[in-house]
Amino acid sequence: MDSIKRLIRDIPDFPKPGIIFKDITPILGDPAAMARICGAFEREFESLKPTRIVGIESRGFIFGAVLAAQMELPFTPIRKPGKLPYDKISVSYTLEYGEGTLEMHSDGVGSDDRVIVIDDLLATGGTAAASCELVERLGASVAAVGFVVELLFLNGREKLAARNVLSLVTY
Repeated sequence: MDSIKRLIRDIPDFPKPGIIFKDITPILGDPAAMARICGAFEREFESLKPTRIVGIESRGFIFGAVLAAQMELPFTPIRKPGKLPYDKISVSYTLEYGEGTLEMHSDGVGSDDRVIVIDDLLATGGTAAASCELVERLGASVAAVGFVVELLFLNGREKLAARNVLSLVTY
């Protein structure tokens, strides 16, 4: 994954002074990198026998949808409020700098589903933990949570402690 790590660029002082943003945009422009990432996810997750991929808004949609197509599994988005048109459930959670809410269609997963939750980055873990809560509230199980990048110094895994977590690149 060193070749993937080299594509990630640091953007200082974004979105606020003192933050160094890990920009994955160059990965999206490199088809071979996308194939390596989704291939690594598939190799790690296929033995878990997932039945559905769930992607967290917004970059989790990209990796999750590609992975779902590659594994021939259905894809379900988890979105910010007001973006989903059908009957939905929601969860509110604490963010580093405030509160957040996520939503998923009420038929987004079924009680028999074994779900892989995908996002681009694991930071403090709040968004991922809230996403897992949405999946489980509908009776499905979370088989694993996958990230392209993990910022180890923010201890996001602590919020996902009882879960199978895979991060491909760590800082």
